[in-house]
Amino acid sequence: MHILVCMKQIVDLEKIRIKADTREPVLDGLPVRFGDFEKNALEEAVRIREQRGDVKVTAVAVGNAKLTKTIKEALAIGADEAIILTDPAFAGSDTAGSARTLARVAAKVADYDLILMGAGSTDDYSGQMPARVAELLGLPQVTYARELEILADGHRIRAVRDLEDTLEVVEVALPAVVSVTSEINEPRLPPLTAILRAGRKPTHRWGPGDIGLDPGDVGAGAATIEVLSNLAPAQDRKRVIFEGDTDAAVQALLEALEHEGVLA
Repeated sequence: MHILVCMKQIVDLEKIRIKADTREPVLDGLPVRFGDFEKNALEEAVRIREQRGDVKVTAVAVGNAKLTKTIKEALAIGADEAIILTDPAFAGSDTAGSARTLARVAAKVADYDLILMGAGSTDDYSGQMPARVAELLGLPQVTYARELEILADGHRIRAVRDLEDTLEVVEVALPAVVSVTSEINEPRLPPLTAILRAGRKPTHRWGPGDIGLDPGDVGAGAATIEVLSNLAPAQDRKRVIFEGDTDAAVQALLEALEHEGVLA
């Protein structure tokens, strides 16, 4: 069995600063990492391999040049090899372009049985990628899986879908696309020995031409979705400081909150 795990490189959200005058996020120079849901997907693939033994796990990721280092985390967690797409032509791709890229990668690999993805990316959480990739490849899809089982025949999977107000059990034939939620597992922290071995695992670097795409098929130029703004919520702070002893400061705070109508 061959499992492809689609990973998304995102900026470290905890490091983002917001411009006070424009409310725009400052993204330049921030460290990057993989999203949380993608780590759940990779962890599930590794667990399937540990249970069955006859499984190859390939991590696939699109990103900038920093991905060369970032991908080592996926290899340390347990991926057997990686395919990374760092060509500048991919920069600025919208969800349609990114899905087109991942589908072409899967088509070139050809021998996969299962594609695992996160239910949504940690940064924008559009939730579109699994459905788009499945549609492009003509595969069945299972979304929001919180439990996943490869059936004994090795040709079908059973999944428990989390629909918030109910759980749904489904079975589909392989190959298929499955997106997972954070409830499916707890991603492992790789030990030092695994981190050291990660650099020796094979990493393939593909560009648009390697997967049958023209540079104009991806990137910002091919995007059909225009982002008008990406702003932090407006905050209207009073900037009032209550000084004095604790009892007096607390009483002044309560009176101010009552005056603003926050406290009845």
